[in-house]
Amino acid sequence: VLAFWKVAAEGTSISDDRDGVERLVARDPGALILAESGGELVGTVIAGFDGWRCHLYRLAVHPDRRRRGVASALLTAAEERFVRLGGRRADAMVLENNGTAHHAWGSAGYAREERWRRWVKPLTG
Repeated sequence: VLAFWKVAAEGTSISDDRDGVERLVARDPGALILAESGGELVGTVIAGFDGWRCHLYRLAVHPDRRRRGVASALLTAAEERFVRLGGRRADAMVLENNGTAHHAWGSAGYAREERWRRWVKPLTG
């Protein structure tokens, strides 16, 4: 997954390391949704639910597989997961300067939320 994200995902996250992915899968194995074709990883999304909010991270599709419905299938799987868990609204972390991602998210029915701004504080380092 980490090698895949280096090819298919924009930007990096503080959790983009083996320990971060292992912690995610250990805590919530259903959160990491993978799309495969012929045994090859072609897409990912993290569908995290904390009991209150549904968060989407790391929607990534291999550049050679884009515009073929992979992202739509991943988002459908994530949304179905959220509904099963009792989620009411999904939100996505999208890089501000990733225009390709903005188009993909908009096509999937997501809209930019202008009222909120993310505030962050790294807990390590």
